[in-house]
Amino acid sequence: MILPVAKLGTLALRTICKPIAARLKKDAGLHPKFRQCIINIAQANHRFTTNMQRRIYGRATDVEIRPLDEEKAVHAAADLLGELFVFTVAGAAVIFEVQRSSRSEARKEELRNQELQDEWTLKSTVQEVHSFYHVALKQRDEDLAREVELLKHKLEELEQLTKGQGLGSLFSFKLAHGHATENGKASTQLIQTKSNTK
Repeated sequence: MILPVAKLGTLALRTICKPIAARLKKDAGLHPKFRQCIINIAQANHRFTTNMQRRIYGRATDVEIRPLDEEKAVHAAADLLGELFVFTVAGAAVIFEVQRSSRSEARKEELRNQELQDEWTLKSTVQEVHSFYHVALKQRDEDLAREVELLKHKLEELEQLTKGQGLGSLFSFKLAHGHATENGKASTQLIQTKSNTK
C-alpha cells in the first residue's frame, strides 16, 4: 500500500517541478543581480560545453570562445536552472526511495536474524534438555547397576553362610518356622473355642 502512494507522490512532485522550473526561468530575467549571476553561470557553462565538444571532435581548444549574447545567456541559464531543479527533485526522490527500500531490507534482515537466533536458542535448549536427560538416565542406570552388584554380593554372602552351616541349618530354620506357624494356629483355635464356650 505504501509503495504505490510513494511512487505516485514522486510522480506528482516531478510534475509540479516543471511549472516551478518555468517560473524560475521567467523570474530569472527580472532581477538585475540574479540576472547577472545567471549570465555568468550561462557563460561558464557555454565555455565548458564548447571545450568539451572541441576535445571530443579533436579540434583546437586554445581558440578563443565567443561569449553568448545577454538574452541567449539568460535563456540558457534559465533552462539550466529549471533542469537543475527538476533533476535535484528527481534525485532527492530516488535517494528517498533507495533509503526507504534499504530500511525495509534491513528490517527484513533483522527479522531473519532474529528468527535464526530464536531457532538456534531453541535447538540449544533442546540439546541441553536432551543431554540432561541422557546424563540422568545414565546416572540411574549406573545406580541400578551398583544396586544389582550389591544384591549379588549379599546373595553370595548368604550362599557362603549357608554353605558353611550346611543344609541342616536351612532345614532347621524351615522346620522352626513351620512349628511356629503351627503353634500360632493352635493357639488361635484355642482362643476361639474359649470365646465360643463363654
